[in-house]
Amino acid sequence: MANHLFDAIRAAASPDAIFIETAEGRRWTYGDMLAFSGRLAGALKRLGVTPGDRVAVQAEKSPEALMLYLACLRVGAVYLPLNTAYTLAELEYFIGDATPHLVVVDPKTRDSVESVTRYHRGTVETLDATGGGSLLQLAGEETDDFADVERGPDDLAAILYTSGTTGRSKGAMLTHDNLLSNALALRDHWRFTSADRLIHALPIFHTHGLFVASNVTLLSGASMYFLPKFDADEALRLMASSTVMMGVPTFYVRLVQHAGLTREATAGMRLFVSGSAPLLAETHRAFSEKTGHAILERYGMTETNMNTSNPYDGDRVAGTVGFPLPGVSLRVTDPETGKTLPDGETGMIEVKGPNVFKGYWKMPAKTAAEFRLDGFFITGDLGKIDARGYVHIVGRGKDLVISGGYNIYPKEVETEIDAMPGVVESAVIGVPHPDFGEGVTAVVVIRSGAALDEAGVLAALKDRLARYKQPKRVLFVDDLPRNTMGKVQKNVLRETYADLYKD
Repeated sequence: MANHLFDAIRAAASPDAIFIETAEGRRWTYGDMLAFSGRLAGALKRLGVTPGDRVAVQAEKSPEALMLYLACLRVGAVYLPLNTAYTLAELEYFIGDATPHLVVVDPKTRDSVESVTRYHRGTVETLDATGGGSLLQLAGEETDDFADVERGPDDLAAILYTSGTTGRSKGAMLTHDNLLSNALALRDHWRFTSADRLIHALPIFHTHGLFVASNVTLLSGASMYFLPKFDADEALRLMASSTVMMGVPTFYVRLVQHAGLTREATAGMRLFVSGSAPLLAETHRAFSEKTGHAILERYGMTETNMNTSNPYDGDRVAGTVGFPLPGVSLRVTDPETGKTLPDGETGMIEVKGPNVFKGYWKMPAKTAAEFRLDGFFITGDLGKIDARGYVHIVGRGKDLVISGGYNIYPKEVETEIDAMPGVVESAVIGVPHPDFGEGVTAVVVIRSGAALDEAGVLAALKDRLARYKQPKRVLFVDDLPRNTMGKVQKNVLRETYADLYKD
């Protein structure tokens, strides 16, 4: 039977080719992947998982955990990856909302998770980081030749919950074609072939590590070093036998600080991709100077997978996310009226294409509110398109600061602060102010020993920004709060400094 996404993965698989190699030297061929995911799919079916059922997974990164995702595709289930850092209280929300038929967790947390799932009639099985657990025992009793369940382009393949920076997380429903169309576009745009070997150090509970890195590798018949987490020493060692690395900005910051990052060390690499959070222009320049490689930035989100990418051939412009991918339409609109704005003006980014999700799980009203009548999805990201057609992300709509009736885009202020000698990075937020509604506030990380204080930052900005854009206060911290994918959590900063301007 036709299974839209997995049929494409199967078609690209050469049974004897290496698919995964771990840090410990374990190897999985594509033939192993087909056999093992088949046994896992058989185990899921024996557990009563039927097409459309949700399978929630909170398990450490391992080849077996990735095979479980593929098994869910084959049995027609909806894969629901959950951050391994989520607490039991957080899990209770996700399980209650998605009502999964099966929840897969580490053996150490089985008892506590079962106390939650019993209210929702779900089953709990286990999977640990070394490939052990009750689910794998069940799979060992199954045969390799699982008959894939029929799934069409519009059938659900996964639900990914948004990070929930405001309110409860929303479950983004992603179809087989959402995932397949986007992975094929990226494969072609980034020139992936079966000769590529990817350094995969990302988590697989997030769209970047699961759908971008893994699906693109699978649909290319390529291979990957599958690492539990990022380690600069290990990444540099593996570059001698790799061709591509995908990472978040933190990876590249650590590499730039490493004495081993040289042109010689990266000579065999053809592509470095960064995403999930903005890459500082300083990091982009420093990496290029040390290696001769220009990092390729792209832009995506949970609801849409990837929307844009800097070019493979051509200028990879620091501070931009390139052009819309083939098949994706992007426009910038007035947030109030929805009218399309001319190039150069900042507004709301809206996208449309086969990559855009089906809607929010059990939230029809929220789904309807986030789509225009002509099918464009309102991303919540503020941005602009420059004269060359490059897309610039200015910030999240909720991060917009309105002070004294003026709109201030944090990225503009952050760019000026980040360019100051001694500054590592900054985050600009708006917090309640008795006179201005919101006070522009800069939270800054500086290098050890840097001779920079609040007065110095304000003085440097005096002739660089309009007065209304200049921070009322500049605060210094050792580190900015981030989520697991490296995005600065401005909501945390707003909460921390909510009383800053109170009398």
